[in-house]
Amino acid sequence: MSHARRLGASLLLGALALAGCSQGTTGTAPVSSAPATQAAASPTAEVPPRFAAGGVRIALVRQLSSGDYFEQWLAGAQAEAKGLNVTLEVSSGDGNNDKQALNLEQAVQQKVDAIIVDHGFADTVQPAIKKAADANIPLVAFDVDPGTPKAVAISQDDHQIAELALGALRADTGGTGDAIYVYVAGFAPLDRRNEVWTQFKKDNPGIKEVAQIGVVNNSTASAVADQAKAALQANPGVKAIFAPYDEFAKGAAIAVKELGLQDQVKIYGADISTADIGVITEPGSPWVATATTDPSNVGRIAVRAAALLVAGEQVGPELKVPPALVTQKQLRDGGIANIEQLTAAIPALTTPDVARVPWAAS
Repeated sequence: MSHARRLGASLLLGALALAGCSQGTTGTAPVSSAPATQAAASPTAEVPPRFAAGGVRIALVRQLSSGDYFEQWLAGAQAEAKGLNVTLEVSSGDGNNDKQALNLEQAVQQKVDAIIVDHGFADTVQPAIKKAADANIPLVAFDVDPGTPKAVAISQDDHQIAELALGALRADTGGTGDAIYVYVAGFAPLDRRNEVWTQFKKDNPGIKEVAQIGVVNNSTASAVADQAKAALQANPGVKAIFAPYDEFAKGAAIAVKELGLQDQVKIYGADISTADIGVITEPGSPWVATATTDPSNVGRIAVRAAALLVAGEQVGPELKVPPALVTQKQLRDGGIANIEQLTAAIPALTTPDVARVPWAAS
């Protein structure tokens, strides 16, 4: 992970162990609102002139553009940018790493005030990130290794995400049974979650991985559904599927339901969105637990960190957003149907003290 400037904000995980990995063309993206579930804190500093004038431009260079998680992440980033009077210039590689690298090069050439790199493969984005660092453009990287100590690295606590989900899997299965694992190497958050899965199998020899599947593209859920269906048919004794990305979990749920295995196979995922909540809580859903952060909150944090760097504030070197375990029972019992209700029920998901901007209410 990278090292950069320090911010005296601490990541506090509350007594609840709860918390918990779109857009399209380049240009100023339309703004969507994200929920505010806590009382706003008053500003403690005057608005810097550059922000008051409204001339600050932050480029958000994304790798992926599809999936509920990424859409809600973007909504949070847009809402924060609007609140800080910042122009957020959004581009997406649509899963094409070379396209993302080109978008990043263009952001450097356009001399934006800061750059946020959202996901990506290190080999393709690091050369352009180095150019941005050499040009003294403030950098924030989310779920990708920037390869330079000049960038602030933001990530979900992916190890804890996997630990929470797998803890639920172990409890429900009694630590024994066949399992299918959904994974694609090369994505930083998935690789970190894979480290936990690897150790989990060693610590729990009664859990046997009988198949590994996975694909990431613009129709991940449907592609994973096809793979999961084949894997389930080839391994009729499967009790659990570990799918540590919400598009993986949704695809696995489609397969389990199509095969009528809801009573036998349970799914343990990661990430959450309003659409995911609908899938988890629908009658007969096999998706019983997910470990997650609030994606819109993570998008807000990335924009706040970039704004602080533009203002000359110290941030970094790494900001980790703590996760929570959210269960199907918890959602059903609480009548929770969307992210707004979830963050109201679990205020710790909003983490307002991570990269707090002193001149803005939060």
